[in-house]
Amino acid sequence: MNESSPILNISIFGVFVLITLFVVIRASRNTKTAADYLAAGRAFTGPQNGIAIAGDYLSAASFLGIAGAIALNGYDGFLYSIGFLVAWLVALLLVAELLRNTGKYTMGDVLSFRMRQRPVRAAAATSTMAVSFFYLLAQMAGAGGLVALLLGITGTGGQALVIAVVGALMIAYVLIGGMKGTTWVQIIKAVLLIVGAGVMTLWVLGKYGFNLSALLGAAVDNAPKAGEKLLGPGLQYGKTGTSKVDFLSLALALVLGTAGLPHILMRFYTVPTAKEARRSVVWAIWLIGIFYLFTLVLGYGAGALVGPDKINAAPGKANSAAPLLALELGGPILLGLIAAVAFATILAVVAGLTITASASFAHDIYANVIKKGNGDEGKTDEVKVARITAIVIGLVSIGGGIIANGQNVAFLVALAFAVAASANLPTILYSLFWKRFNTSGALWSIYGGLIVTITLIILSPAVSGTPTSMFKNADFDLFPLSNPGIVSIPVAFLLGYIGTILSKDKADPAKQAEMEVRSLTGAGAEKAIAH
Repeated sequence: MNESSPILNISIFGVFVLITLFVVIRASRNTKTAADYLAAGRAFTGPQNGIAIAGDYLSAASFLGIAGAIALNGYDGFLYSIGFLVAWLVALLLVAELLRNTGKYTMGDVLSFRMRQRPVRAAAATSTMAVSFFYLLAQMAGAGGLVALLLGITGTGGQALVIAVVGALMIAYVLIGGMKGTTWVQIIKAVLLIVGAGVMTLWVLGKYGFNLSALLGAAVDNAPKAGEKLLGPGLQYGKTGTSKVDFLSLALALVLGTAGLPHILMRFYTVPTAKEARRSVVWAIWLIGIFYLFTLVLGYGAGALVGPDKINAAPGKANSAAPLLALELGGPILLGLIAAVAFATILAVVAGLTITASASFAHDIYANVIKKGNGDEGKTDEVKVARITAIVIGLVSIGGGIIANGQNVAFLVALAFAVAASANLPTILYSLFWKRFNTSGALWSIYGGLIVTITLIILSPAVSGTPTSMFKNADFDLFPLSNPGIVSIPVAFLLGYIGTILSKDKADPAKQAEMEVRSLTGAGAEKAIAH
């Protein structure tokens, strides 16, 4: 009963892939213009888009990474959930509606609204690519570990093959369906994920008489090394002064990163009005909040029923906690279903990331930098370039995923959040709220934030110098923190300020006034979006 069945797992996953490919092909039949391909023809309602946002946001990190982090580190693992959820309030209050009113397809539309178009769009596209790449690494690493567990693959060669297959499927979704197909995949996957996690949560609680205290007690009893420490802060991050600062840095990156994630921001363009954008965020917050409460039970449930030793010995380590719990609860069938949902999660999120990065390149760099806005906008040109870019991004992410295989997925996603919070958020907030902000300030904050964050990540223990690093045998960890957010985010804000103050480039007051009115009221937004 307690053994995984590779044939069953592949069959369940195969059925899911066939159904979603059918949906994607049907959705793609009306994809003719750039608005159809890049923004799903702005045809989704607020609730539909809210479910899709939840699908985009509840990635492999949320399901596999956080459940594993809670199973092994208890309270400290749950703080990922808290950070990811609180982050939505920043996105809702500061960014969602204003962005929807000001832009058309990408973050570059907003940032370049009152700046010099070409340099700012190039910078916005560069930072979108960087964030998407880090996020893709996490999803691909999750895919490798998950399928290794399902199919009993222990060698790295087999896992690399799995990552390549995921990449190929993702490229197919994006090429065929565009944003519309990808959004439907997200909706299907979000429903499956929340229902699957809900069923497992009730099952786990049922085993302990729906008594959370009994469940927590069982998790403590099954982890003799950690014991009571599972229930309080400090097991993962409280050992030294440095690790406490590292935790603060992680929390800052999680809370501020969401409002700068390009694939989340782009979702606000798939609805017809700002009101629907607001509704979609409210729906997303409810769904995401409920799901993260489930992860608390799933994580401690995995600790109680599977145990940390068995989780650490599995091929995907922490990322295997949720699938192992499914195997313990319902045997191979539940494992197959939950694993198919987790795999769907990875596929849907990588498709969303890929279309965001390819849209940014096609719309910002090709249409507005190379063609100087004189291209065949709204027609086939931009779509063709977006499709070619999607193939390139897919191939690069397959290579990166093979290198990052075995890392904790939630941790890798936290690095993507640090890049988003440093390179994108300062520029977005300055553009929306600071009248004097100019092109020079935008370039300083985007490129400066990007360079500082990536340099600090490369020099951190996450990449080298410790047994859990990406490159275990190398040692160039000159920066002590695993997550650079606490340094890189203030530095990016400061660079944006300095770049603006030192520049003789004057902001255009008329453009600034137009942007302020449009972002706050939506007046003029529909006209700009119409073509």
